[in-house]
Amino acid sequence: MAQSAQLGLRPLRHRSEIPARARTTGFTLIELIIVMTLIAVLALFVMPRLLDTEQWRLRAFGDDMQSQLQAMQRMALAQRRPVVATIRSSGLSFDTASGTHLADLPCPATASACIAQAGVTSITFNHANSGASLTSTGAALTITVSAGDYSQAYQLESDTGLIYSMP
Repeated sequence: MAQSAQLGLRPLRHRSEIPARARTTGFTLIELIIVMTLIAVLALFVMPRLLDTEQWRLRAFGDDMQSQLQAMQRMALAQRRPVVATIRSSGLSFDTASGTHLADLPCPATASACIAQAGVTSITFNHANSGASLTSTGAALTITVSAGDYSQAYQLESDTGLIYSMP
């Protein structure tokens, strides 16, 4: 106390003696409550939408299906042998015409039946070593990847084997 008196300092006793700049640091209770309310609203409405990964998995499956079909078509042409893609509601499988299994592309685990179609369809790439593709129906195939509220259709052309997503 004696040392502070020598320096010309005296202890502050009343709130009015505290400088205004020192009193305004920090958040008020009202500001904290408003921020917490905003976080709660975001958590209630936005987070469930972000955490629902089923749509993302189905979209990824559709992209994988498209690229896998294109890769099998290229392989059939490069190796000069027919490759058969079998399409079921639970996914796709790829085999050579002689029966050798090449690959599987199952639906995501969250949607065991992700292709909306009845029965089994197939497409043979490089049919009879002609370079052409032939579907089991003889016409273009529409493959719809869907589960829940997600649905995306893909068109698989019969003669060319071209696959593309439909709007």
